[in-house]
Amino acid sequence: MFGFIWRQLRGRAGRSVALLVGVLVATTGFVVLTGATTTSHLDVIGTVERNTQVAYEILVRPHGTRAPLEAERGLVRPNYLSGLFGGITTQQYEQVKSVPGIEVAAPIAMLGYSTTLLPTPIDLTDAVDRSLDSQVIRVDPTFHAERGLSSAPGKPRYVYVTKKPLIYPRINGEFDSDATPYSDGRSYPWSDTCGPAIREVQPDGRSLLVCDPQFALLGNPGTYSERDDWSLDAVQLLPDGRFQGPPHVLATDRDGTSAPADHLVMAYDLTVPFLLAAVDPAAEEQLVGLNGAVITGRALRPDDTVTVERRGTADNLSVPVVVTNRPFIDESLSATFTRRAISPAGVEAIDLEKTLSRPGGTPAGSGRYDLTAGHQAMLTEKLSPAGCCGGQLQTVVQSAEVQYERLPDGSLRARPQPPVNPKVYGDKETFNPLPRPWLADDSGSRSVRALPLPTGANAANRFWQATGVFDPSRLTGFSDLGQVPLETYQAPLAQGADDRSRAALGGQPLAPSGNPAGYLSAPPLLLTNLGSLPKLLEGGGPQAEAPISAIRVRVADVGGYSERSAERVRLVAEQIAARTGLDVDITLGSSAAPQTVELPAGSFGRPMLRLTENWSALGVASIITQAVDRKSLVLFVLVLVVCVLFLGNAVSAAVRDRRSELAVLSCLGWPVRRIAALILGEVALLGLVAGLLSLILAVPLGIALGIDVDWRRSALAVPIALLLALAAGLVPALRAARTHPAAALRPMVAAAGWVRRPRTLFGLALVNLARTPGRTFLGAGALAIGVAALTLVAAAAWAFRGALVGSLLGDVVSLSVRGADTMAAAATVLLGAAAVADVLYLNIRDRAAELATLRAIGWTDTELGRLVGYEGLALGIAGATTGAAVGLASAGWLIGDLPGALVLVAALAALAGALVSAVAALVPAALLPRLRPARLLAEE
Repeated sequence: MFGFIWRQLRGRAGRSVALLVGVLVATTGFVVLTGATTTSHLDVIGTVERNTQVAYEILVRPHGTRAPLEAERGLVRPNYLSGLFGGITTQQYEQVKSVPGIEVAAPIAMLGYSTTLLPTPIDLTDAVDRSLDSQVIRVDPTFHAERGLSSAPGKPRYVYVTKKPLIYPRINGEFDSDATPYSDGRSYPWSDTCGPAIREVQPDGRSLLVCDPQFALLGNPGTYSERDDWSLDAVQLLPDGRFQGPPHVLATDRDGTSAPADHLVMAYDLTVPFLLAAVDPAAEEQLVGLNGAVITGRALRPDDTVTVERRGTADNLSVPVVVTNRPFIDESLSATFTRRAISPAGVEAIDLEKTLSRPGGTPAGSGRYDLTAGHQAMLTEKLSPAGCCGGQLQTVVQSAEVQYERLPDGSLRARPQPPVNPKVYGDKETFNPLPRPWLADDSGSRSVRALPLPTGANAANRFWQATGVFDPSRLTGFSDLGQVPLETYQAPLAQGADDRSRAALGGQPLAPSGNPAGYLSAPPLLLTNLGSLPKLLEGGGPQAEAPISAIRVRVADVGGYSERSAERVRLVAEQIAARTGLDVDITLGSSAAPQTVELPAGSFGRPMLRLTENWSALGVASIITQAVDRKSLVLFVLVLVVCVLFLGNAVSAAVRDRRSELAVLSCLGWPVRRIAALILGEVALLGLVAGLLSLILAVPLGIALGIDVDWRRSALAVPIALLLALAAGLVPALRAARTHPAAALRPMVAAAGWVRRPRTLFGLALVNLARTPGRTFLGAGALAIGVAALTLVAAAAWAFRGALVGSLLGDVVSLSVRGADTMAAAATVLLGAAAVADVLYLNIRDRAAELATLRAIGWTDTELGRLVGYEGLALGIAGATTGAAVGLASAGWLIGDLPGALVLVAALAALAGALVSAVAALVPAALLPRLRPARLLAEE
């Protein structure tokens, strides 16, 4: 049987090659085009908050930063920005902004924590015994955090109160260490161990140093903790009962001393990590109204940049920022006071701590002070043109994301991390004299690293300087999102999940602590301009190349949650993901999703806690997957459908050509199933060969076109080609097997008895088409399918700027156009035109004797060509018009309207289809001169 099939195919080589090429083109095109598409699936998860006005609908993060837990459960964790330090380039940001339909794209670049000294005020007025000439007030601090569950004592600090006069050094600009000017108009040399310290004037006119232990740190390394920090301040008790002291203890006067004050208020410095972030001021104003939230000073301006001032061998970099009016950090300080009647004046630095820490003394009171008080004290200074306050950026630390372990009950456990290496917070080599936060020695939930900024003697000195203060509660959407922890400037809170944890927390939620490695992270407290980053991050490692941590996107024409709004947002999100390759989450319709988290015990007394934390369940989650778009798949299947019609017509023609042979085989006793197997075997062999060739060609062709086609996808070519060929040959095979042998005596083209005799050449063309209605319908149908696909794709690409969004049977549908879709639509039109040409070719073959007769009675080749051309034009008009009408109706159904642009697109698509079919008719018309009347009439 196989040998017989092979001889049949070889004997009709031209027709076999044509069938082989048709299957090869359709199969290869389908396999390659399916590799060019990706799609996003729209999944509704959780409770949809339909009335929530969110600040942004799309969250864009660096690729790979969506934790597996988030992707699995459709969640976004609180403080999604914590641990995200860069990862998005400015080029990707520009790509996001260029996506149509975006109202605002607001980038934010998290830079890290800058340790800042907050002068917490401690009132010691009542601890002073005004009857004593000299006395030392000892302040014994205890640091508290996390609702008081974490506590640690610190070294005592001292305030020396004397009735003797004090003189103060005046260090302004350049000075000589051998002759430092003082407030009494005289000059004194520095002490090698105490530096330019305060001096106490004795009754005999001499002056004694009151040593400053901060000068040489008295043995403290450059990475010491604030628990190890201690100081000695000197204050004069004036005869009128008021106090006068140095600027960091009392209010500053113009001459560098302090104005007399009624109260003795010690400014106890707490080391607090301030999270610094960079934003685009214009975008942030448009997104959340940042400018309107500024309550003191001025807002950031787009032209605010780092100012550089040369000092010696190094530059001083001043970074403009706006600072929040609240610290969002749960930390406090308690202190007990003890009074002793001693004088440290004249005591050498090496003996100072031993002298001051001797036991004994009179209890003089106590107090507790919240971190907020120190923050407010920093902000109460009147804003100068340079701002209210500042801090260092010599050392900036960054914390990683929290890692979780899953517990058997479905809750999560924050994986503990060892205490941070103290050198991360700077040492003598980085010229950072600030101590690290006391809680940094706790076992945390995050690893901490230093932002790699230049260090060394010649490295720039970096500082932040506030231009204004803003109130986060005035930002747009802050209150609305109180139950959805996606707001950039809102601090996360975690309630106790069981009675034991709630009791330990005193019924209050756990809040961020002053530990960058802690579980909860405070929101950005400092905001600078995105334009400051190139200078600030100069030499700052990978983040200098990709500084942006996230982009918050608001989509135009979206008000609240609705299916139509959700689809608009999804469409924009899909385009962002396709253009940038970044992780994209849709936050529209998000709601709080309680998540139970177990927090291991800390090193400073905090017990293990079980917490209920509000994560954000994404109401509409756009998960970008590598899959074939269903709409694109429909277009690609149409290529196969048109190919089946083309092949079916060709196989039917081949069967008609062999009617006499098949009749002879039937008379010789061949059963019906064997004749059908012969026809199917021929087309199956052609399909198998075409599939193998497609398997070989698909991958190289995909590489040439820049389309990802792997071997697994290209392997689909073999079964697709085989099924395509069998589908095309099934009907002709069954018809051939069931045909009676006497049918071979009937003419191949019957007369159309139901039509009138034509009077024009075009009328004759219509009559000829009506004589083979099945073949005519097949050719016109193939072209109609192609034109319908082209109309829909063209409407989406031009009439609606790449997308059709509307309602179809209550479901929201969008059609976005990709290059592969356009290629598929064009392929269906071309295959439809090929089907038209094949129909005309077969018509000429079947009516060859009639055409030869017409030539014999005087018809010219031009007249015969016009006849064939009219047949092609009629087929083209019928197919193109029908296809355009179907495409127009489909697009109108999708959007519920028929705008003029859509009608114009349909008309142009119909015209293009008709022209293509007319051109295709030229190929069979070119065969007319080869007809030989004598030979054809003899065969008749």
